[in-house]
Amino acid sequence: MKCLMDHIVLNVEDIDSMLNFYSQVLMLETERLEEYRNGMVPFPSVRLNSETIIDLFPKSLWGNSSPAGSGHNNLNHFCISMTRQTWDELNERLNSKNIEIEDGPVHRWGAHGTGISIYFKDPESNTIEARYYEHKDGKEKCLLES
Repeated sequence: MKCLMDHIVLNVEDIDSMLNFYSQVLMLETERLEEYRNGMVPFPSVRLNSETIIDLFPKSLWGNSSPAGSGHNNLNHFCISMTRQTWDELNERLNSKNIEIEDGPVHRWGAHGTGISIYFKDPESNTIEARYYEHKDGKEKCLLES
């Protein structure tokens, strides 16, 4: 079976802090933000690409999303892949905003083979892995353009 990631859901305590991080540090577009702020939808999202979003669930929705209502810590980490240039730019933003890189750059296995990854946390301690892929000849393997 082949699938695409449709969305992931993060249980969030501070929506504004998380929206700022995902839109200003990771540079992701917000989705349904005005509708959320106007009480028309229960949560906002940020868009990874044309096929994948991250939903940001406020505490009022946690019981609806976690196994047996277990609450906030239900995710080990998630990985986003990008071009080398975008990865370099992200590294610079993390550094300029004093966001600690907890691991990396390291070679790690993923959906498209081995890539170069860094690990860091968002404002609510969700671990994010950011990576790019290279061909064996050292040239960039850009999955976003294929």
